[in-house]
Amino acid sequence: MNTLLLDSDDVDEYAALGDVIDAVEQAFGAFERGDTQMPAKSYIELPQYNGDFRSMPAYLDTGAWDAAGLKWVNVHPDNPVDHDLPTVLGTMIYSDPETAFPLAIMDGTTLTMKRTGAASAVATDYLAIEDASSLGIVGAGVQSYTQLEAISEIRPIEDIVVSDLDEERVQRFVDAYDDRFDVRAGSIADAGHCDILTTVTPSSEPIVGADDVAGHTHINAIGADAAGKHELADALLETATIVIDDHEQCTHSGEINVPYGEGVLTDADIDAEIGELVTGSKPARTTDTGVTVFDSTGLAIQDIAAAHVVYERALEAGEGHPFDLVGAGDST
Repeated sequence: MNTLLLDSDDVDEYAALGDVIDAVEQAFGAFERGDTQMPAKSYIELPQYNGDFRSMPAYLDTGAWDAAGLKWVNVHPDNPVDHDLPTVLGTMIYSDPETAFPLAIMDGTTLTMKRTGAASAVATDYLAIEDASSLGIVGAGVQSYTQLEAISEIRPIEDIVVSDLDEERVQRFVDAYDDRFDVRAGSIADAGHCDILTTVTPSSEPIVGADDVAGHTHINAIGADAAGKHELADALLETATIVIDDHEQCTHSGEINVPYGEGVLTDADIDAEIGELVTGSKPARTTDTGVTVFDSTGLAIQDIAAAHVVYERALEAGEGHPFDLVGAGDST
């Protein structure tokens, strides 16, 4: 039996967003039902290199399939300038739960973008108005592209407004999509008055205020991934319907971590976890009014779900690079 090596191009090709969205939705449901194991993300801090490592293991059983794996990921902000490497590098080890055999080792960086976009798509499906056709994006970095690709899988997006302090990044985004959508640069308020808003910035100071969004906007808050990060103003969060992916992660390092830590928000202000919407134990949006917020911190079960899709599709296509990692013979 061989282990399948899948590079970033393989992951990009075989992480078909429709399938990844479905798998991530199933993972959220399994999490809510208690059919997952997901130890807390562990950190190795490396201040001497201005970086850190993070390990994210998980197992999930959807009822239709089960899967296990580990994502090993880092954040090294000096990489692009000092080493000509990405800030974030990820590696996924995808294993057979029955035997522990490493079925695949795959690029985790592209996988992370795909599953993060898929999570926003799942939340948007449950929380955005049914006929949502406009999308605002604050932050035109690499994640913004996958956000658009995923969200447009589940809503008929036509108009896009993108806002970023870097005009060149905005123009690259516009150029990438002006043949498919009506896409333009705009202010944060312009983006916020779309039917759907996605925020993907590393900001530690709120940049989207209560007046910057429409009365029906659904917001996917993606940027906060560490304690102290905070994209949405407290006044906006206080009046919104808040749905989170995981209580511990969101209150420690998600969009709500700052106001929660300061006592501005409490558990009473958290309306649901996304898994509760998926399983139907709490209702999705039922009206065309009211602001909704999805606080997405990213769960290891999402990575496993996305890896499951990539592995199965690549295996079926006969792609990737098989190799005998553990000396288990040449048979596949």
